[in-house]
Amino acid sequence: MNNIFILLHTAEILNRIDKLSPDSKPQWGKMDVAQMLAHCSSFQDIAMGHSFPARGWLGIVIGNFVKPMFYNDKPVARNMSTIPTILVVDEKEFETEKEKLKQQIITFQKNGPEKCTTHPHPFFGKLTSEQWGKGIYKHLDHHLIQFGV
Repeated sequence: MNNIFILLHTAEILNRIDKLSPDSKPQWGKMDVAQMLAHCSSFQDIAMGHSFPARGWLGIVIGNFVKPMFYNDKPVARNMSTIPTILVVDEKEFETEKEKLKQQIITFQKNGPEKCTTHPHPFFGKLTSEQWGKGIYKHLDHHLIQFGV
């Protein structure tokens, strides 16, 4: 499984982000490309320990049982629901969101596993830095596939 803490995997994700344009269209979902980039940045904020969304009741009940779906090799299902606090519906500026996300990814990778949050994921609960690294890659990959890159 790819891991955002591996420099080669980070470079691949950054190159794919650079292939996006303001006109990139989603193959599924409701977000436009700028909203998707902002959503991914908000998710990075959680992994970096900058944001601490509360765990919802469903995550508390089943999160630990389904946790491997966050970091395994199986692709994320299309139109899967997201953490409510990182659902982006307002208009965003493409270039600003693109650069913000790229910088967050670079910082997260450079900080390494030891700087990864220890705060529980709002759905899956406590994750190791290895699980976060794989899950972050998988989340970014899912959304880049969504926009055809």
